[in-house]
Amino acid sequence: MSVGYLYILECSDGSYYTGSTIDIELRLRQHLVGEGSNYTKRRLPVKLLYVEEFLHIDEAFYREKQVQG
Repeated sequence: MSVGYLYILECSDGSYYTGSTIDIELRLRQHLVGEGSNYTKRRLPVKLLYVEEFLHIDEAFYREKQVQG
């Protein structure tokens, strides 16, 4: 398994987006150009507010669901 990250973005409309990834730099670049998700694509620009690093991506995904819940 590979390292994982939970991240929280603030969108231009003041809403928040929470995601998980194995490559935080790539994922942030994707969000910034409108390729990250349909949600953030309609709310550009976005700003990275928070990142947590985990030993495994499944831990990051689990934490993402906790934060979203």
